Amino acid sequence: MKYIIAVIPLISAFFLDLLIGDPYSMPHPIRLIGRLISFLERKIRVKFSENLGKGGVILALTVVSISTIVPLILLVIFYKINLWLGASVEGVMCFFLIAARCLCHESMKVYKAAKIGDIETARKDVSMIVGRDTEPLDGSGIIRAAVETVAENTSDGVTAPLIYIGIGGAPLGFLYKTVNTLDSMIGYKNEKYADLGRFAAKFDDVLNYFPSRLTALIMVCVSPILGLNFINSFKIWRRDCRKHASPNSAQTESACAGALGIRLAGDAYYFGKLHKKEFIGDELRTIECDDIRRANRLMYASSIVTLMISMILRCFLIGGVLL
Repeated sequence: MKYIIAVIPLISAFFLDLLIGDPYSMPHPIRLIGRLISFLERKIRVKFSENLGKGGVILALTVVSISTIVPLILLVIFYKINLWLGASVEGVMCFFLIAARCLCHESMKVYKAAKIGDIETARKDVSMIVGRDTEPLDGSGIIRAAVETVAENTSDGVTAPLIYIGIGGAPLGFLYKTVNTLDSMIGYKNEKYADLGRFAAKFDDVLNYFPSRLTALIMVCVSPILGLNFINSFKIWRRDCRKHASPNSAQTESACAGALGIRLAGDAYYFGKLHKKEFIGDELRTIECDDIRRANRLMYASSIVTLMISMILRCFLIGGVLL
């Protein structure tokens, strides 16, 4: 019975996301964390104007501490009242940490527009899910950007949260998601955030180091089940997994590119400035709209395998301490 209780948060979170996705119309803890980051950033910039690097450390540790301790305290209270109640509340908490359906939904908007040749709508839709400038992108570039986003965020938005939930429940899941949010908001290597966001960016690199590599390996392993190229996926992953400024992003991008037989990455514009980037993968064929669908299927298959691994971790690490 204790093992059933232990895995309820993972299972319920995964299937809630599968069924209803990100609840745009209701209060979302990650959005609240984002507001807290913005509020503290303004205060830190005033207080530590002469040492933004130190201020960035304080900002990150403060937000991470609050975002981890609050769910921990709530769960201790609910689990003491009743184990089933605690597991149910934790399941809802974990649901907010997984973004598989949202990732699929937003990328499929790009697919639908590109499929009918509506390039301007596709460009607008892809601008909502990528950080690069989208104006210079042609039709193939828009599709490529969407596929890259699905590949990279398979780890950041789905499998990594599942892994951390499996290890330490919702509190550790919130710790990971908070660091990920900090990186997405202040982790830029530009003049405004180079100092303030340095610690958050490095923290995110550390937390994503293992999940990104495990996810890439899982992608390789599930690719033949989906009718994709297993041998090429493994080959490109091992060859191109370091072709990115981030130590982690190219892991899943390379596994996906190899599985699909397409070429990803390459030069991109950010805030009007051209960034030279290496290509990932070999262009065995021309990229097409359906590659977005294939990338999403690869994301979901990898997520299911990760869910099972996380359930095993949860049973051993969390189930053993339940009465």
